[in-house]
Amino acid sequence: MVRVLLVDDHTVVRVGLRTLLTVDERMEIVGEASSGAQAVEMAGTLEPDIVVMDLGMPEMDGIEATRRITELGLGAKILVLTINGEDESLAPALAAGAAGFLKKADVQTSLIGAMEALTRGHSYLPRQGAARLAQRKTQGNPNGAPALDALSPRERTAIKRYARGFSVKETGREMSLSPKTVEGHLTRVKARLDLRRRRDIVRFALRTGLLQAESDR
Repeated sequence: MVRVLLVDDHTVVRVGLRTLLTVDERMEIVGEASSGAQAVEMAGTLEPDIVVMDLGMPEMDGIEATRRITELGLGAKILVLTINGEDESLAPALAAGAAGFLKKADVQTSLIGAMEALTRGHSYLPRQGAARLAQRKTQGNPNGAPALDALSPRERTAIKRYARGFSVKETGREMSLSPKTVEGHLTRVKARLDLRRRRDIVRFALRTGLLQAESDR
């Protein structure tokens, strides 16, 4: 079962999300939060596999809640929902640690597909949004290599190990982390940097010197 935490400050939206997801018998709704602060608290207690997170909430918005849940190191994958345009919300959501991005207008047709992608360890981004994000990353950078400053120390270590051919389980053992947590790090990195497969991560690591830095140790 995929354990899901729903986060939205509108009850009617949470009801709609729950209705859509419970049609799929693989999904188990383990909790519902009506605020960002409540979402962080419930995530720490319930340890869901996926958090479906509204971005437009008062007080603590979805970006900050996503950042705080990511910092808990639980390995939860966060799918953010927004009514805003992709250019306005996509990059901040990914920088906060989101693994997927979905506009509310597309929830009815695309929610299950997005959940399946995250469950398989992939990111989920709108096609046009992903293309624009990739274009922004390469502008002004002759090598097309995104800045390493966007990655946390653990994310850097995870992709270095993964790029060298370590499995998720082996990477977790090397880092003293659970495979679930390592998968969470990798999923967020792939979403943030628009990397689809292991070979994309290898190319990124080579361009930025991460593999060289690792081999020099």
